[in-house]
Amino acid sequence: MPVVESRCVVPVDPATAFAVSQTTGDVRLRWDPFIRRQRFLDGAERPAKGVRTFTVHRLGFRMVSEYVSYKPPSNVGMKMTEGSWFFERLGGGWRFSPAEDESGDGRPATLAVWRYNFACRPKWLAPLAERIGGAILQRDIDRRIRGFARGCADPVVLAAVAAGR
Repeated sequence: MPVVESRCVVPVDPATAFAVSQTTGDVRLRWDPFIRRQRFLDGAERPAKGVRTFTVHRLGFRMVSEYVSYKPPSNVGMKMTEGSWFFERLGGGWRFSPAEDESGDGRPATLAVWRYNFACRPKWLAPLAERIGGAILQRDIDRRIRGFARGCADPVVLAAVAAGR
């Protein structure tokens, strides 16, 4: 099963980085270029293991995913339960751990590692589709984690995270 991974170091502590990654609504749209819309399903108001979300990708693809793990401030995992005709399976995990301070000013820092695994369909086309899908998904995840890094430095996003604690 193909795997794509993106990583970055952000200038906030792991709890803040995790909280930024779980923002919703307009705050999420400030940093996340992957989504056009996203909402919780089944009456859920916040993320937790078992909670489902409906996401519309920036290009219009739709997906329902479910949190398979939710362990603040260290990691979160999801799997697609309904969605793209292209992916037979799609799952992802985001990990947050303390990192060396790259700025040199003594601020806390976090290493964010986002990893996705997937399988494409139809089976007869999977070998080629997974190479193409891997390249496209890698580009999207790289772009998304760069947006996350910008969010971890955005005063509006950080104020919303601080207000939510």
